[in-house]
Amino acid sequence: MSPIISSSELKSLSAENLIILDARVGKDVHQTYVEKHIRGARFIDLDKDLADIGEDAAFGGRHPLPDITKFAQTLSNLGVSEDSHVVIYDDKNGANAAARAWWMLKSFGLQNIQVLDGGFQAAEKNGVEFSSGEESFEKSSVVKRESWLLPVKALESVENELLSHSSTVVDVRDAYRYNGESEPIDLVAGHIPGAINIPFSENLDENGNFLKPEVLKQKYTELLKDKPQHLIIHCGSGVTACHTILALNYAGFPIPDLYVGSWSEWSRREGKEIAREV
Repeated sequence: MSPIISSSELKSLSAENLIILDARVGKDVHQTYVEKHIRGARFIDLDKDLADIGEDAAFGGRHPLPDITKFAQTLSNLGVSEDSHVVIYDDKNGANAAARAWWMLKSFGLQNIQVLDGGFQAAEKNGVEFSSGEESFEKSSVVKRESWLLPVKALESVENELLSHSSTVVDVRDAYRYNGESEPIDLVAGHIPGAINIPFSENLDENGNFLKPEVLKQKYTELLKDKPQHLIIHCGSGVTACHTILALNYAGFPIPDLYVGSWSEWSRREGKEIAREV
């Protein structure tokens, strides 16, 4: 199953086993969901369901992964089970939290998981049915997991692999953040020394849809030429990094490692070097 699904494909799906998740973020986002969402969609919260936010972002970053047993309960509360076909959307071309939710569901071991190409806006433009209010659905039971199945990296491993030149670390934030020109979210501007910058926005075309798999394949093959093949992907807090992991998977590459703590952790950790291009 392709990790990306179009609005027209979504419209043609039968309701059997289909679960749609609304992963939009922002101020009063649950109220935004209640006011209008794709018909049948269930709300999933980045801060509460897709992360376990701690007291100190210097250890884990701004959006650490929740304990996997807690996430299993979240899936149960949403009615997701092993045979569910889950389609996730947000309103930022997958970069809000749809790709993070995709990564977590895949890492939990579920197979039939897709992100809606173009998200909320594409669904609205292409005549997908919308609704308002809360949705009613039954809880489910899911198999318990001991650990995440997809590879993650801790800060120390990222640092060691950069020093040994055994991995390519890709920072997917916008170039001005990577360059250290300004930092709108975290405390310090700049980037991890040795990391390269490939903004996640370059995974998209002018309409906000993912580039075709063959285009992504050619693009990343060229960008990563002559670099260590093992990839570690990061962003500000391990959310938009999943957008590039999704794009690489869509293009047929192996799923790379995710550095969940990302810049929000590295930039706060005492003694870590900060690089800038300005």
